[in-house]
Amino acid sequence: MSFHNIMDNIVLKMTSLYTLVLLLFLFLSYRPALSFSSRHRQYWGGGGRILSSGEHNGDLVTNLPGQPRVNFQHYAGYVTVNETNGRALFYWFYEAITQPKEKPLVLWLNGGPGCSSVGYGATQEIGPFLVDTDGQGLKFNNFSWNKEANMLFLESPVGVGFSYSNTSSDYDQLGDELTANDAYSFLHNWFQKFPSYRGRTFYIAGESYAGKYVPELAELIHDRNKDPSLYIDLKGILLGNPETSDAEDWMGLVDYAWSHAVISDETHQTIKTSCDFNSTDPWHNEDCSQAVDEVLKQYNEIDIYSLYTSVCFASTASSNDQSMQTSTKRSSKMMPRMLGGYDPCLDGYAKAFYNKPDVQKALHASDGHNLKKWSICNDKIFNDWADSKPSVIPIYKKLISAGLRIWVYSGDTDGRVPVLSTRYSLSSLALPITKSWRPWYHDNEWVV
Repeated sequence: MSFHNIMDNIVLKMTSLYTLVLLLFLFLSYRPALSFSSRHRQYWGGGGRILSSGEHNGDLVTNLPGQPRVNFQHYAGYVTVNETNGRALFYWFYEAITQPKEKPLVLWLNGGPGCSSVGYGATQEIGPFLVDTDGQGLKFNNFSWNKEANMLFLESPVGVGFSYSNTSSDYDQLGDELTANDAYSFLHNWFQKFPSYRGRTFYIAGESYAGKYVPELAELIHDRNKDPSLYIDLKGILLGNPETSDAEDWMGLVDYAWSHAVISDETHQTIKTSCDFNSTDPWHNEDCSQAVDEVLKQYNEIDIYSLYTSVCFASTASSNDQSMQTSTKRSSKMMPRMLGGYDPCLDGYAKAFYNKPDVQKALHASDGHNLKKWSICNDKIFNDWADSKPSVIPIYKKLISAGLRIWVYSGDTDGRVPVLSTRYSLSSLALPITKSWRPWYHDNEWVV
């Protein structure tokens, strides 16, 4: 079997798991009345428009290069979140494939911090299109979440992907608080473009560092919903392998690396005896710092997101193999950020695709002449991140008390924020167990 066939099988398994997670979550938490929609639909392929309906604004995407023919509408463009400073966030929105009026709205956020939800979530993971291996076109994702929901992907904060600010000092203040406030402003301004979605059942989902973005935004919505004029019908959040609590996340990363033979017994023991991940500066201890460096060194050689697949050695869309390098900062407890996906070369494909003039024009990211320089992750944002909550467990408790639903799911071959980190973090909630743990099987296969 060829490498790309192997990778396609991996993508199918992972995306089918993601789809199963969403379907189960929505089934358990959302009960729309049965109804039939007579709404005219719209078909988009390489050609033009056949039928038009829905929201009318200039963000409707037509003539997207290499796009497969689909029977749903999608939109992309900018929403200004701060008029004074000229801050604008880029989004890509896909209506549900069937009955979009009857299905909820889901906002998806990728983490980093500094990585693109368009480059990762929308076109590598759960969106209806996947960037093809030549970086020139798209292929349809049979496991897209827009089979079950209207999907909104946001590049956040400014400096990520196509999102920008005209005020340079904004980039020096990026952190959790600014990101949450801008995402909140984005939602209300986006609803002005799409007023029919203002009262829609709403969920927020994300992965990795969005484990902080998502509950922080959910808390902001919950607090401001006391004003009826600002009400958003938030029902719950979904989090995949999320950063949750720094100390537990680090311990889980280290224990997972040891239990999967990534590091030696000696390195693991050094970390256990010398590292205090609850301290304000765990790297002050030189033995701890060197031992953790050894963990990251080993993860530079393999794909931390998928331990048993290859790294990218060559790509038709990229001439280098930089996609698996590790970013970490020793001045804080920020978790390392790894660049990579289920196909380890996908980052290169995405970079080639989103820097094409005709693609940027079709997505309303630029005029096709004065191009935006798009990258899947922004290292400067990661390195300069101003504030990060050490734990969002207190927010979990607040949201649970408010009756919001929280679904946390973890893939067990992800070493970045592994299932051990999730177990360590969530155990601190001391929640009652209503149904005992069990493995998941799908089509007679173990779902990992």
